[in-house]
Amino acid sequence: MKKLFFIAVAIWCTASANAQSQGDYQVGEFGITAGAAHYFGDLNSRAGINRPKPAFGIFFRKQFGNYIGMRIAARYAQVGYADKYSKNEFQQLRNLSFNSNIWELAVQGDFNFFKFVPNDPNYLFTPYVTLGLGVFSYDPYAYLYGKKEFLRPLGTEGQNANYEGRSQYGTMALAIPFGVGIKYNLTEKVNISFEISNRLTTTDYLDDVSTTYAGIGSFPGGPSGQPSTAQLLQDRSYEIDKNFQFQQGQQRGNSKQKDQYIIAEIGISFNISSYRCPTSY
Repeated sequence: MKKLFFIAVAIWCTASANAQSQGDYQVGEFGITAGAAHYFGDLNSRAGINRPKPAFGIFFRKQFGNYIGMRIAARYAQVGYADKYSKNEFQQLRNLSFNSNIWELAVQGDFNFFKFVPNDPNYLFTPYVTLGLGVFSYDPYAYLYGKKEFLRPLGTEGQNANYEGRSQYGTMALAIPFGVGIKYNLTEKVNISFEISNRLTTTDYLDDVSTTYAGIGSFPGGPSGQPSTAQLLQDRSYEIDKNFQFQQGQQRGNSKQKDQYIIAEIGISFNISSYRCPTSY
């Protein structure tokens, strides 16, 4: 009896599939991305996009129908900027710079504007919007006399001296990615996409710049009375004007606005599909 039942179900499914649309449907997709990242903050306050750096990622997207998906993505990106690229005289004299590696893990919801059905010639393309929540690590560094120096341990705004109660910032922060993209189905199994998404963050120290100068009194000298590495990196105006020095309390950054970064990426993904026996109505 069991064998007869399964044979009957198989025959019914086959007949239904021949009379209707295919029963294959997209469960999800996994893929890789490559593109460019850019930073916006105290060193790039006018949102110039002239120093992009590489970004790479992997992701898995679970589909809930043809319009809505939930994605988990891991990304690596590099960001950086320097005051020398600015046309602002204050920034040119400030003369600060940084680079940082970013490791990001995010969960994102994706909403397709059009119905998206792989391998269906009527529904191969859709624009979409994405919104999510992520966490990322960062560790800004700069070069002094050709040597790479990590800035957080130096406390360039007086954190190590507890200046005005300041303490070291963390190495991790939250990010809110939001953006737009387009997706196109190439074959039954393969899609390509292009996405631009910005990240609002909870840190103002992605670039190691946020508040005011702590003054040279917060930075003990190095061996033989020479300036310490922290002192040399907290105020680099001496490289522009040897007779100038920012004083304690003068503005160094804008703490009222958090740093951001944007990622533009091209992706290739591979569909995960399943089969359900089509209904007869």
